Amino acid sequence: MQENNLKYYKREFKAMGTVCDIQLFARNKAKAGKAANAAIADVQRLEALYSRYKPDSFLSKINQVAAVGGRIIVDDETACLLDYAVTCYEQSDGLFDITSGILRRAWKFDQGQLPEQSLIDQLLEKVGWHKVLWKRPVLEFTVPGMEIDFGGVVKEYAVDRAAALCFAQGIKQGVINLGGDIKVIGPRADGSPWRVGIRHPRDKAVLLDTLLLYEGALASSGDYERCITVNGIRYGHVLNPKTGWPVRHLAAVSVVGDFCVVAGSASTIAMLKEDQGAEWLNDLGLPCLWVDVHGEIGGSIKPKAKVQTIPWADGA
Repeated sequence: MQENNLKYYKREFKAMGTVCDIQLFARNKAKAGKAANAAIADVQRLEALYSRYKPDSFLSKINQVAAVGGRIIVDDETACLLDYAVTCYEQSDGLFDITSGILRRAWKFDQGQLPEQSLIDQLLEKVGWHKVLWKRPVLEFTVPGMEIDFGGVVKEYAVDRAAALCFAQGIKQGVINLGGDIKVIGPRADGSPWRVGIRHPRDKAVLLDTLLLYEGALASSGDYERCITVNGIRYGHVLNPKTGWPVRHLAAVSVVGDFCVVAGSASTIAMLKEDQGAEWLNDLGLPCLWVDVHGEIGGSIKPKAKVQTIPWADGA
């Protein structure tokens, strides 16, 4: 039975380049505030450690070593992130690759034009986890000029940690939302589920579906966050590390799981697997919803909306 004397509390903030919020039910504002503060502080800690935009972050220190083909000793938390990235790399047949972030140097989505193949080829020489030697706690780069990017892991990891920190503070009902990566701590105070919308990949104003979650996590990947359209073809920011070009089969994937970091990597791997992504998700067994670039929908989650009713802008 749920407690009815709990009060609703919401805290909005910005972190990791996106709008975030924490919604909690607690006996009083002080208890909710203490939990929210702990969660936000940890998100900010992880951003300070692993942001590629901060020159003093530990990730920047790693990449300074990578630039010269050196080696570095990492702490336990970074080692755990690397181990998880290795697992994703192996389970995706090398498609989920944290060394592929360097390809963004070719893809300038604010310039509206495609990169030269020669530039992509040059960058691909510095992409590939198989070129990295990793043996806890030593990370060594065999090719000078490489870099790593935890962009596909850290935000989701931060969501899970924020939820765990709130729970440790005695919060049993709440939800963490870091830019659409979501972890439900527990149902609302009256026992009802949280309503979580899945946006349409071609129209921000349209919800493809609304999920009712009592617990668990939701994460999504898609070609809509950063993209360009050239000659009627949409090119998104999810890049194949083997070709250097954006994936062009699935437009969006949403996955539900116990942990946000798992849901997030699963949705990204499905995007990277192109026409094999739907089958891979099915074999994975996690609840999911996908939309391809033709507007076809699938997955174990049955949407309430018809995606085909929305015009598609990529000419696919």
